[in-house]
Amino acid sequence: MEDKEIDDILGITRCARCGHRLEGEIECPFCSLFPDHPKKERIPKWIYLTACFLTSPLSLYFILKTDRLNKLEKIFAFSGCILWIGGYRLWI
Repeated sequence: MEDKEIDDILGITRCARCGHRLEGEIECPFCSLFPDHPKKERIPKWIYLTACFLTSPLSLYFILKTDRLNKLEKIFAFSGCILWIGGYRLWI
């Protein structure tokens, strides 16, 4: 039997967030102190764009597949990759 089935049979109520066993409380005392889960902060768009522009052509897949950049920004980041290819051709 699974833990959820055992809890149902025994009449045990658990917190939906942390799984703490509730004994007569409506909500978990610990989770009520923190109403929302911490949210991961996203990387600012200008840092993402600069990183894509300055990296090698290996980032082409990430430039094309990202939803963070619009078409103009993707073209700008792609041009940075082309500069890497041009620099490599000049160096050889």
